Amino acid sequence: MTSFATSTARADLSELRRLKNLLPPELKSWVTVEGTTAVNPPLIISEELSRDQVEIQVDLVKWEQLALDQRNLMFWHEVARIQSDTIPRDGWEMAALAIGLGGAVGELWVQDGVLLLLALALCGVSGWRLYRRNNPEKTLVEAIDADEKAIALATRFGYSLPNAYKSLGSALKFLIEQTPKKNKRKRYESRLQALKKSAAKAKARAKASDDGI
Repeated sequence: MTSFATSTARADLSELRRLKNLLPPELKSWVTVEGTTAVNPPLIISEELSRDQVEIQVDLVKWEQLALDQRNLMFWHEVARIQSDTIPRDGWEMAALAIGLGGAVGELWVQDGVLLLLALALCGVSGWRLYRRNNPEKTLVEAIDADEKAIALATRFGYSLPNAYKSLGSALKFLIEQTPKKNKRKRYESRLQALKKSAAKAKARAKASDDGI
C-alpha cells in the first residue's frame, strides 16, 4: 500500500514538473503549477495568489484520464487565460454586497433614509459588477478566445496546426461526455463548435496557400 502511494505521489510530482516546462518562458517566474486539494474541484483552474503570482491548480485524479496531448492543450488553454488576464479574482464586490445588504437591513430598523439609500447604492454597484464579471456570454467568449490562443501556443511548442486542433477537440469531447451538469456541458459543446469552425477556416487558408492563391 505504501509502495503504491509512493509511486502515485512520484507520478503526480513528475506530471506537475512536466506541466511547468510547458509554461512559456515569460510566465515561468510568476506562474506556478500545483495539484489541488479542494473537494470536487474543476479539472484545471487558475487562482491569483497576489498581484504578481498566479497558481494553476490541477485535479490530478481526473487529469490522468486524459491523453497526454489532451492534457497539453487543456493546460495551454489555462495559460492563455492567464495571458489574456481573464482568470477569476476574489474582488471587493462580494464583501461590498454583504456590507450593503447588512447596512440596508440595519437602516430599515433605525429608519435612516440617507444611510439606507447609500447601503442600497452599494448593493447595486457591487451586484452589477458581479453580474458583469460572471456573465455567461462574456465568459464563453473568453473561453473560446483562450482556445484559439491555446492552439497558437501548441504550434509554438512544436505541434502541427491539425494536431493541435485535434487534441483540443478530443479533450473537449471527453469533457462533454464526463460532465453531468447541463449548463456546463453546453458550454463545452459551444466551445467545441467554435473550435470546429476555426479548424475549418484554418484548413481553407492552408489549402489556399498551397494552391498559391
